[in-house]
Amino acid sequence: MKKAVNRREFLATSAAAGLGLVAARRLGAGEFKTTLKKALICGKPAEKNLAQLKAAGFDGVETNAADVSPADAEACRKVAEKVGMSIQSVLRGWMQFNSTDAAKVEATIAKTETALRAAQGYGADAVLLVPCRIGGATMPEPWEFDIEFDPNNGHLKRVVKGDNTPYADYIKAHDHATDTSVEAVKKLIPVAEKTGVVIALENVWNNLWVRPAVFAHFVKRFGSKWVQAYFDIGNHVKYAPPEEFIRALGPTIAKCHVKDFKLNADGHGGKFCNIRDGSVNWPVVRKALDAIGYNGWMTIEGSGGLSLEEKSKRLDLIHAGK
Repeated sequence: MKKAVNRREFLATSAAAGLGLVAARRLGAGEFKTTLKKALICGKPAEKNLAQLKAAGFDGVETNAADVSPADAEACRKVAEKVGMSIQSVLRGWMQFNSTDAAKVEATIAKTETALRAAQGYGADAVLLVPCRIGGATMPEPWEFDIEFDPNNGHLKRVVKGDNTPYADYIKAHDHATDTSVEAVKKLIPVAEKTGVVIALENVWNNLWVRPAVFAHFVKRFGSKWVQAYFDIGNHVKYAPPEEFIRALGPTIAKCHVKDFKLNADGHGGKFCNIRDGSVNWPVVRKALDAIGYNGWMTIEGSGGLSLEEKSKRLDLIHAGK
């Protein structure tokens, strides 16, 4: 026979459960010097959706509503503040800085300027930017890359040991993309400085800067606090362990996307999966983030098969180094 629970017992049980949740969030807190915050990606922030995310344990969001006016963004900011949430970054996404059409390049620069001004209105401190992509040329498999590059300009000297002739077109496209991206991003730095919003460069299966040293060189060559890296943990698994990228990028990491990727049994290829179900060594990643002094946001991207509550729980475990 089920025992009835009186009001006093109910309150005591609820309080204990609440303390247990707080304790779970603080798991591993004494092990790390750094503090991480939890976020998800959303569309244009609205009170109902923000309230749901807050109830699930998230601290803020990254919005993909990049083409809004500063006034509209500021209105969303006030809604978020009312709920007790932060709009911490703006997802601008794919650009075409390497296009041979000058009009397209200028258009994507203008779109980024719009996103930077929107971010200022949102109260966000970074805009996620993928400078460009390349494809079509013969290129090595992810596990075959053995890159040597010119530290002066980032141009590739080789992509594999031995004969690189089969990859000549890829190397040419890579170097062109690097040069044009540097030129375009430099034009955007004054707007970033004026708005107080970082241009956070992301690498997302665009066939560029695929090894830790190459990506780190690309980001660091700007020598500006307004150009940093947006590191997507799952995107890089097929090229190298994420912790190697984290160590190479160091303090230039402005934001992190939390994603997982399951390598095939032979370590070659694989597929994206829910966080903590893949090949990412999360305890090692957490320690690497702590070692570079990363105090920042961990924004889940993907993991669509999980509920909000489960995403929040798994992110808590990642933060705790579990």
